[in-house]
Amino acid sequence: MNYTLSKVSKIVLLGATLLGPAGCKNFLEEQAPSNLTPDNFYTIPDHAEAAIASVYADMRFMGDGAGIFSSNWQLLEALTGTSTTETAQNSDLNNLYGLVHDGNTIHVVNYWNGLYKVIAQANQVLDKVPGITPMDEAQKKKILGEARFLRANAYFTAVRLWGDIPLITKPQTASSEDFQPARTPQEEVYKLIVDDLVAAEAAGLAWMDVSGRVNLAAVKTLLSKVYLTMAGFPLSKGATHYKLAADKALEVITYANANPSEIGLFASLEDVHKESTENRLEHLFELQYNTLVAGNPMDNMYPNFKPVTYNGPSGTGSTVPTPSFYASYEKGDLRAKDQGYFYSTYFTNGSGDRFDLGANYIFKHFNRTANGTQGVAGTRQNNLNVPQIRYAETLLIYAEAQNEVGAPTQAAYDALKKVRDRAGLTTPALGTYTQATFREAVWRERWHELSYEQITWFDMVRLRKVYNDKTNGFDNFVGHINPSSNQPLQEKHLLLPLGKQEMLNNPNLKPQNPGYPN
Repeated sequence: MNYTLSKVSKIVLLGATLLGPAGCKNFLEEQAPSNLTPDNFYTIPDHAEAAIASVYADMRFMGDGAGIFSSNWQLLEALTGTSTTETAQNSDLNNLYGLVHDGNTIHVVNYWNGLYKVIAQANQVLDKVPGITPMDEAQKKKILGEARFLRANAYFTAVRLWGDIPLITKPQTASSEDFQPARTPQEEVYKLIVDDLVAAEAAGLAWMDVSGRVNLAAVKTLLSKVYLTMAGFPLSKGATHYKLAADKALEVITYANANPSEIGLFASLEDVHKESTENRLEHLFELQYNTLVAGNPMDNMYPNFKPVTYNGPSGTGSTVPTPSFYASYEKGDLRAKDQGYFYSTYFTNGSGDRFDLGANYIFKHFNRTANGTQGVAGTRQNNLNVPQIRYAETLLIYAEAQNEVGAPTQAAYDALKKVRDRAGLTTPALGTYTQATFREAVWRERWHELSYEQITWFDMVRLRKVYNDKTNGFDNFVGHINPSSNQPLQEKHLLLPLGKQEMLNNPNLKPQNPGYPN
């Protein structure tokens, strides 16, 4: 099931739900669909299902446009130094690449608005669905668990981007006392995130759900990731939370080991971006895309004006790998081979003769089904989902966190090795690692396995370390030279600026984050 209700279809659905089965007299007594409000809408189980579907749909804000040749998701790639642009025609995106973004940068503004819309919609579900009667209690509990996961996920993204942020847990109107909320300390935001995810764990969710809805494996992996982040900067909770992260990730790994046909790594890198593998095995949680409502939004990774798809010479090339990052993959790494996670050749107009692109581009989000492959025309319908949580990350969270508890164990080593095995790499024996060398081995693997999935920036912030693709080591965040801008990262870059207009609308958000103009 894809959560792809459009605004129009939602109105039609709600009208049919309210009016369809009514007789003449009841029809005259019904509220008109245009008069629907949160107070008179949440009355039957179908309303709860439609409401949670709208929260899933709103998560797709990350794929919305951010001006010419750009999408919102590029916010979390342009800052990392692992990508650059071939076009440079979007001034806001250029500012991100150049580390000179501010509170007017459209990607920053759109991310704030998008995340708080998800939070607002989830708050409506959590406030209104409990009162729907009659409703099957298991169905209700499940929907509330999904809403808690989606709210936690949005807050987890927001608190890592802006630090202290408004913590809103109830629906708001213009008359609400906290309609202009002040910022809440990060510690309190993280408490809500953990509480939401613990509640979601107890909501009766299946371990996996091929429909794309939230599942238990995703909840536990996200919770382990939250603990891992809390162990690092800025909360610096250390060993206690590394253990919490390791233990929670191990729950997923233990289940996967006992149920290898349900959760595990895909056998091939190709399976990471196939329509036929969506919401299965390695894909613990994805944003759902279908061209009937919204097609896959990662097209800005296509090279600029080269005929790799059915569209012929096209593409923006506004997110392409920096040559130094591509070159940092180990010799023999299948991820760096042509048409692994990158590609340097493709087939003319998607399905014709092979040609050389003249550089390496990102293949991880490339949809052969839509674009075509040699001798096979594409469908022209890019229904590929966007991964949010993969089992590969679960393994790497466990490896990192377990190592921080004391030293690399066999189980931590095995988790790292599984990821490297698929990449065709030999992993040195466990006994050759110290805690320090194993730590950096896992960090390197995160950079190379999880690149271009909007994860790397958050690793940089929580570790206060950045992978140096020239030395193969790790620099301190402050002072690291960003390869896409050739400028050093500054202390202020650990947080994004608050949007200028948002601060004008709500003076209680002041002061601005350090280092940015008010």
